[in-house]
Amino acid sequence: MENVLRPLIVIGGSVVLTLLLGWVVDLLLRRVDDRHPETPLWDLLRRCRLPFQVVLLTALLRGTYRETQWQPLKTHEATIGHVLWLVLISAGAWLVVRIVSAAVESSYARYASSTRDPARVRRVRTQVTLIVRIVTAVVVVVAVAAMLLTFPGMEKVGASMLASAGIIGIVAGVAAQSTLGNLFAGFQIAFGDMVRIGDTVVVDGEWGTVEEVTLTFLAVRTWDERRITMPVSYFTSKPFENWSRGGAQMTGTVFFHLDHSAPVGLMREKLQEILRDCAAWDGRDWSLAVTDTTPNTMQVRAVVTAKDADDIWTARCVVREQMIAWLYEKHPYALPRVATSPAALPLDHAWPRAAAPIPDGQRRSQDGEDHEAQPRTGRG
Repeated sequence: MENVLRPLIVIGGSVVLTLLLGWVVDLLLRRVDDRHPETPLWDLLRRCRLPFQVVLLTALLRGTYRETQWQPLKTHEATIGHVLWLVLISAGAWLVVRIVSAAVESSYARYASSTRDPARVRRVRTQVTLIVRIVTAVVVVVAVAAMLLTFPGMEKVGASMLASAGIIGIVAGVAAQSTLGNLFAGFQIAFGDMVRIGDTVVVDGEWGTVEEVTLTFLAVRTWDERRITMPVSYFTSKPFENWSRGGAQMTGTVFFHLDHSAPVGLMREKLQEILRDCAAWDGRDWSLAVTDTTPNTMQVRAVVTAKDADDIWTARCVVREQMIAWLYEKHPYALPRVATSPAALPLDHAWPRAAAPIPDGQRRSQDGEDHEAQPRTGRG
């Protein structure tokens, strides 16, 4: 009977104590969060409950599993202890990542709520995202190294690796040149403020919004919901357009190719009327001017402003659509035309005739008499 009760008491007691402590910690965090709603840290820390309970249960079992005096456990005591060590290390890494993520997200949330500049908020968001990824990568590497060191004989492997560190370093440097370049490019993007999450960019002729930034790649969401994944080294080695840098406000242009008779003055009045009813226009500026001319048409440019890239696109489309419709309805003569009729006749309604060729050796004068052809001297 004792052989059954002792394992149940040890294992069951560890489980019950783990659940009880997890509930108490969660209750305390909930009460602190209710008292301090301005700080989201306490609510974010509640997400650490599961890894905390795993760490606590593993630690309790690691310290008490020998007290069970259970024969199967005694037979595989070393293996069970090793497995518990591995679980404890991995759960501890999980808990550390959750705590760091909660602290960083809390700092970002407080900064975002107190800052009105969206550009700074996007920059901090990009930095925070990369910091969390860097910390996660470091913690995972350390945890894997610690787990490997628990296996017997790993010290000899480590010594042999250190002895050949020079050769391994050269080979790894050549093999991982692209990966390391992307890694350092990620640091440069995060802290160099080149591109941020939420920025509107144009890369390889594609217009889109930066959706995700990692240590190795960057994802751009295009206007038609496609995702373009590019290595972060692209943004440090090639030129690209960042429409959000220096402020989200933008100026857009709309070009019209019209006949020379187009009413430019009336078009200015119509443009002002269109923008007055356009919600995408921010009211900062507008203009309309003739910027070029050709033998058949002239080029009219309309300039509008908006608060961001999405609104400037909408404003340009509205101006283009309504202005063309207005010209077609009210001033159809202003639209470009292609001449297909013959040119106008002269006043005497007679086309000029070509002179008849002069026969060799003679020419006919205006009075009809024949004359011998005179030799040409080249003087006229």
